[in-house]
Amino acid sequence: MQLIITENALGKINSLANSKNTILALTYDTEGCGCGVNGMPTISLIPRREANHIEVECDQFDVVVHNQEATFFSEKMKLDYNGATFRLTSPNEMLNPFIHIHSVIA
Repeated sequence: MQLIITENALGKINSLANSKNTILALTYDTEGCGCGVNGMPTISLIPRREANHIEVECDQFDVVVHNQEATFFSEKMKLDYNGATFRLTSPNEMLNPFIHIHSVIA
């Protein structure tokens, strides 16, 4: 799995990251969606890797995904920032067009 982070997104992630939260996690948010298969791919900054995390190939930042959530993401993805929200896409589809900043640092 590979993630490319655009210059705009990288700048915003760097401004949100701190000495505590230094890893970007791809997560599958199912809160309020009814069941574990209904959800939305999203991102968050976390303090450390867990045993169930797998590394996501990314040249710009340290990125992980939970091994059981990896199936909800594409093999190749791009993370962009438009000045208000992040956008996660793949060559074939839009994974999440509106990732709000508050969800990244929550």
